[in-house]
Amino acid sequence: MKVGIVCAGDREVAPFLPVIDEWRTTEKAMLKFHHGKINGVEVVALFSGVCKVNAAIATQIVIDRYGVDVIINAGTAGGMNDELQIFDTVISTEVAHHDVASNILTEFHPWLENVYFKADQELLNLSRQAVDKIDVEGNVYWGRMVTGEAFIADEGRSKINEQFAPLTVDMETASIAQVCHANHIPFISIRTVTDTATHSGSDHFEENCKKASIIAKEITVALLAELHDKQ
Repeated sequence: MKVGIVCAGDREVAPFLPVIDEWRTTEKAMLKFHHGKINGVEVVALFSGVCKVNAAIATQIVIDRYGVDVIINAGTAGGMNDELQIFDTVISTEVAHHDVASNILTEFHPWLENVYFKADQELLNLSRQAVDKIDVEGNVYWGRMVTGEAFIADEGRSKINEQFAPLTVDMETASIAQVCHANHIPFISIRTVTDTATHSGSDHFEENCKKASIIAKEITVALLAELHDKQ
């Protein structure tokens, strides 16, 4: 089994690099792909760059060129649900584009039944086992994520909440999930919260991103251990 770990930014992939055994790097399309093993599982880790197009490019390359069997999206997100606090983590059960018309992906390629890309059920089950075995800061939730091509400020928050009721929002997850869906690749996203409606985190955003990225890494590494045991 080979797992692709797709992160949006360099701060999000950075915590993975010290724990990759037999580490080597290759390049393609202005991206750096870090190869090796984590917990005995072969991995290819990278940061795609922010936004949907960058994430989709990176995901398709890691599937086509590097032959991954599973993709985990790991990193940070904005909290949308009022219960979420900074450094809580959300693991995706389903993901949608909040800025794409509802009929685009149902009436046209890839002809979805609804607007949501579902996470792989086995990965969800294994993620619950993984979280039970580790101690990380914050709470861990399983639920809906949404993605769009803009950072969400107060003016856009209520409309998204009314339409989707997501736990988190980001700029990449749904595009990665869509590429995985088209390629029949199991997918899951693990995102740790850096800011919420009541706590913007702007005064400590760099610190929050660094810490949240470490938390997301710890959960991802624990999930890789569960995947190794299942091989």
